[in-house]
Amino acid sequence: MQSKIENQKSKVQEVEWEVLPPEQPRDPRSIEPLFRWVALIMDNLLRVPGTQFRIGIDPLIGLIPGIGDTGSAVISAMALIQAARQGIPKIVLARMSVNILLNELIGIIPIVGDAFSFWFKSNARNYELLRQHTASGAARRKAGRGDWLFVIGVLVALAIVVGAGIFVTLFVLHQLILLVTGR
Repeated sequence: MQSKIENQKSKVQEVEWEVLPPEQPRDPRSIEPLFRWVALIMDNLLRVPGTQFRIGIDPLIGLIPGIGDTGSAVISAMALIQAARQGIPKIVLARMSVNILLNELIGIIPIVGDAFSFWFKSNARNYELLRQHTASGAARRKAGRGDWLFVIGVLVALAIVVGAGIFVTLFVLHQLILLVTGR
């Protein structure tokens, strides 16, 4: 009886538990659909009748003071984080970040920023950067510490710009209320 129990114990395999699965090498082309979708929705959703010019929801939601530009920046930043996770080189991430920051910085300016957003199309530019990178056949590498420090730095800069935009918007609204009420 005891040998039977020992025999059954030897047949039982021990299961190893993992908190997270090991990171699998990923192809940077796997995020291309994400960037294409973001570019389509944010920058190229509708064609202006009678023209070849396309607009997305980015400049339209940018018309909402403070909140619109913030929402647009958050969506773009999420795509940037995915690009970093896929091992896109820092130079490509830097160019994408500049596009996002320019769109946000100029987007803060009422009317001018919205017109700039119609023309600039930062998400479409970022999609094109990603396509150029993947078409070049550059070797994929795992995102390193420097990549993450860079992306975190860009996200902090973006948060500061967004925060400043919200502050300026609230300040202007407060001043308008004081002007209208005469206090």
